[in-house]
Amino acid sequence: MSEEKVLKDMEEIAAEEETAAVPEKEAETPEAALAEEPEKAAEAPAEASEAADGAPQAVEEAAEAAPETPAELPEEPAESMDDYKDALEASFRQIHVGDILEGRVISVDETGVLLDLDYYAPGKIPAEEMSDDPHFSLMESVSVGDRMSATVTKRDDGAGNILLSRKQADDVLAWDRLKKLQADGTVITGKIQEVVKAGAILYVEGVRGFIPASKLALTYVEDTKEYLGKTVEVQVADVDEEQDKLVLSAKELLTAKAVEEKNRKISRLQAGNIVEGRIESLKDYGAFVDIGDGITGLLHISQIREARVNNIRSVLKEGQTVRVLITKVDNGKISLSMKALEDALNTEKADKPAEEYSDGGQASTSLYDLLKGFKL
Repeated sequence: MSEEKVLKDMEEIAAEEETAAVPEKEAETPEAALAEEPEKAAEAPAEASEAADGAPQAVEEAAEAAPETPAELPEEPAESMDDYKDALEASFRQIHVGDILEGRVISVDETGVLLDLDYYAPGKIPAEEMSDDPHFSLMESVSVGDRMSATVTKRDDGAGNILLSRKQADDVLAWDRLKKLQADGTVITGKIQEVVKAGAILYVEGVRGFIPASKLALTYVEDTKEYLGKTVEVQVADVDEEQDKLVLSAKELLTAKAVEEKNRKISRLQAGNIVEGRIESLKDYGAFVDIGDGITGLLHISQIREARVNNIRSVLKEGQTVRVLITKVDNGKISLSMKALEDALNTEKADKPAEEYSDGGQASTSLYDLLKGFKL
């Protein structure tokens, strides 16, 4: 065999082996890939660690780049159904004709009053349904914010309002209020709006009240016309709902004031004052003397003169003017004496020259010094 043929055969064998080796290498590729996976998995944590090491710096850089954010607002409390309980109950409330409702005045004009009833619809009181008082002034008597009660007359007046009447409510509620005014002795101030021969008319709580002529003043009033338009203070004397009757009186208040004024005047008087007065009336036991300012003192029969007086009418007369000495002021009662005054004056004349004495001047001259050492 020639050398050239041997070389040729060897090249062919080498080529066949190389061709056969290629599929074998490709077949081993999946196994090689599996062998490489652990190496890649080992490399992954290292990469993640590097990323984590750079994260704080990235966050810090992002924070610096981000715009400033406003401060957080306080959280509002969460609302619950309890917050709307009253409003819900009011909205479901059933209103019927004849019910008496209370509300707050939200507007008032010459046509009437609008009330907030805590309901989905407001209440409307027409001007003519406000009061039976002929002298009632809507604009003068009612203000926004006032509270008042009224009776439902219609559930819808056609304009979305509940139609009401204060007059009808007053007919029901006024008598209860009047009874309370009577029980409490409340002083009522009002203007007389009508007069009749027997007395005067004053409206209280929308009810026509009558003041008898005998209760208008301390004494019976003959002519009541002078009281028309006059402002007076009264108290409830009698309430009769069944008879629709209300009686008022000013006399008790006037009497109390008169007593208070009288006591004030009496407090200024002292034992030892000389006063001049007029005999109002005579009794078997003495005389009542008006010493001025509506003050009356008692001149006992034993204090008229030194001599015994058996019949007071034989020495004194009604209407007669007398000078007396106040001997005692006690609990609003004043004791007078003509005898003590005479004795005191006689004593003074005996102690002093006649030319130094003068009984002129004020009617309430003090005799404290004059009566020094004198026993009454």
